[in-house]
Amino acid sequence: MSASMSAVGLDVQALRRDFPSLDQQVHDKPLAYLDNAASAQTPLPVIDAIRDHYLRDRSNVHRGVHELSQRATNAYEKARVKVQRFLNAPSYEEIIWTRGTTEGVNLVASSWGRANVRAGDEVLISALEHHSNIVPWQMLCQQSGATLRVIPMNQAGELLQDEYERLLTERTKLVAVNHVSNALGTINPVREMIAKAHAVGAVVLIDGAQAIPHMAVDVRALDADFYAFSGHKIFGPTGIGALYGKKALLEAMPPYQGGGDMIASVTFEKTIYNDLPYKFEAGTPNIADAIGLGAAVDYVQKIGMDAIAAYEAELLSYATEKVAAIDGVRLIGTARHKASVLSFEVVGVHPHDVGTILDREGVAVRAGHHCAQPVMEFYGVAATTRASFAFYNTREEIDQLVGAIGKVKELFG
Repeated sequence: MSASMSAVGLDVQALRRDFPSLDQQVHDKPLAYLDNAASAQTPLPVIDAIRDHYLRDRSNVHRGVHELSQRATNAYEKARVKVQRFLNAPSYEEIIWTRGTTEGVNLVASSWGRANVRAGDEVLISALEHHSNIVPWQMLCQQSGATLRVIPMNQAGELLQDEYERLLTERTKLVAVNHVSNALGTINPVREMIAKAHAVGAVVLIDGAQAIPHMAVDVRALDADFYAFSGHKIFGPTGIGALYGKKALLEAMPPYQGGGDMIASVTFEKTIYNDLPYKFEAGTPNIADAIGLGAAVDYVQKIGMDAIAAYEAELLSYATEKVAAIDGVRLIGTARHKASVLSFEVVGVHPHDVGTILDREGVAVRAGHHCAQPVMEFYGVAATTRASFAFYNTREEIDQLVGAIGKVKELFG
């Protein structure tokens, strides 16, 4: 094994060469990019795929008979099939392009929700959710007269499964829960939670934004009704994502938006909607970035999701041990099953100050409430500092983080 090889066989230094953005200095310090839960960096094969589209195939899709349009359409639809196979979805028709997880959740809330949720029904979410998986359901409940229920969690940041089972009743119309918490890294037992929801007749949406870059996702094995994720979390472009939905549900849902390409025919008297998946894709789509997302899926599959998960588990274990050992640092979220997120506070120091000082030491982290204010309220803090890891991060970068926290302690000690 070479010096650059990890214990699970990843040649991390070779992988890092695919990410030019990592090879830079910030404030005269080598960059340690530990803000992957917000947006991961983008490798050269993804950049090249987007560049090639603009250089050779810049054209609209589905509507042109000329060669450029045909090539663009082919690449665009191939990317959809790549996502379908990546998720092990039964059909490409079940993959809807979106702007990201947020739009995927809003699509389901607006289309499926408005058609199916009524006064007296209940929508069940969890205490761990990102605002994007809270606010659309609040809006739906306000509009429909349904009631929003919340699955509580414990101090470790784990959902209380006994309470979840108690909350599930014949009134539960939908359960919306994240696969992995963006604020804490908790991996929820979604397969079991989906089965319990189905037992009472509820439909389930999984927010997969934080799971998709870190582990293999099989929507058939999970039996998820809907699964949403964002491209920029999985080393792809911003402004693109996908929603998986079971075909029978999607076929019964009304369109989310009206416009071009989501129609089969239009008269002033009547519009006939297009087939899946196009019924939910009004207007000119984000062609280049869909192609880029397909290239990102190719990239992580070449590495191997199991290898990525194993290596990131090593990083998280190392970081947890090192950061927890620093006097005056409190870890926020200590679930038994976590993805590569480490949230913490330096007691007596505002997280924004921590983040600013870490930045001066070349360490990029996220400081704030992480669009998960109910989680912050649960722990009695306004915000946390969050370090989040990807397969291109190293133990040396974690050591750099630990040293930078030491600088915080010196300045505020």
